[in-house]
Amino acid sequence: MKALIVGLNYAPEPSGNAPYTSKLSQGLAGRGVVVKVLTGYPHYPEWKIADGYKGFSMEESLGGVPVKRLRSTVPRRPNGLGRFIMEITFGVRSMLERWERPDVVLVVSPALFSAAFAILRARIFRIPVGIWVQDLYSKGIEETGHARSPLASVMKRMESAILSAADGVSVIHERFRDHVVNDLGVPAHRVRVIRNWTHVQHHHSFDRSAARKRLGWAPTDFVALHAGNMGVKQGLENLIDTAHLAGRSGSDVRVVLLGNGNQRRILESKGAGIDRLQFLEPLPDRDYSEALRSADVLLVNERPGVREMSVPSKLTSYFVTGLPIIAATEEDSATAHELSAAGAGIRADSGSPGDLVAAIERLREDPDSAKDFGVAGQQYSERVLTEEVAVESYLDWLGGLASRKHSR
Repeated sequence: MKALIVGLNYAPEPSGNAPYTSKLSQGLAGRGVVVKVLTGYPHYPEWKIADGYKGFSMEESLGGVPVKRLRSTVPRRPNGLGRFIMEITFGVRSMLERWERPDVVLVVSPALFSAAFAILRARIFRIPVGIWVQDLYSKGIEETGHARSPLASVMKRMESAILSAADGVSVIHERFRDHVVNDLGVPAHRVRVIRNWTHVQHHHSFDRSAARKRLGWAPTDFVALHAGNMGVKQGLENLIDTAHLAGRSGSDVRVVLLGNGNQRRILESKGAGIDRLQFLEPLPDRDYSEALRSADVLLVNERPGVREMSVPSKLTSYFVTGLPIIAATEEDSATAHELSAAGAGIRADSGSPGDLVAAIERLREDPDSAKDFGVAGQQYSERVLTEEVAVESYLDWLGGLASRKHSR
């Protein structure tokens, strides 16, 4: 089977959907699939093209997979219009690029509008095409305060049309499937749930005390760490306020934000002078793994109102650490549902620093429960969220789509 994977994000980008697309490409290639990737220039989460990537296009091999990079616009401010233009420019370029007659095409969303161009070309040339949905655009607009705007209605129709035009749709969670089928009108038999997996390896041993000292954490610190993108939907101002509240109360809680994103400078400015707050730059995989496992509790934070637009990819890396998780999220959110299904931690009210401090203190005072949550997360990951299960599922799904080419 020859598979073409088209997605705006790819390695060496450290977060978002890039690690999953990269690992899937390599996993399929390792199972005998002839894989080619069309992607953009690395820019996320800094929203700036990485050093060393020049020109209008370039080719490289990553993990044994041939990768063709197509330059697109990258907005300095990742607002709606800027991201739309970026997706359109990449979409047009990927549609006009040479495809070399694949048996199946897999497009990755985000970016949804780029995917539309790839789906259009695949339909014209009668190539089976599947779309891999990591985020829901229409839900994103609704849950970031624009539910009643005309844009929300337009986006819902566009997302429905794009997903319905594909031969198959893969989603990362059952809640996504419900929305795609019931709200966007995609036939249920064309939608498949294939879960994401952890793309960070935590298997090596390390000196936890030395790692904490290297990171600047005192033995008495109870470290609550948030890792990943610092964007709008994360609502990380809540963590700034949590650290401020912890400091005022004389708590040993130390709030650590690890990563980067378009909101980082704003957050650093707001958090200036808060003693119980720390920012860490993005780390390479081994150091990242050690930082996660050196914490006492791991945090997920979502802005109030976010319920269905995404399932934080950081959860897959959190579960395998053996540490408890606290999710500051809405009670009925997909994130709360996932945390409950895993039995890996507790929920705090979204946008409530007082409730989040109380949740952290609860786990600090009950180490037995914290340990049980950590063990449950590891067991859930081993049972549901392994890379091997996911890649085999994609191999089966894409193989089924590819068989339609021959039947045509």
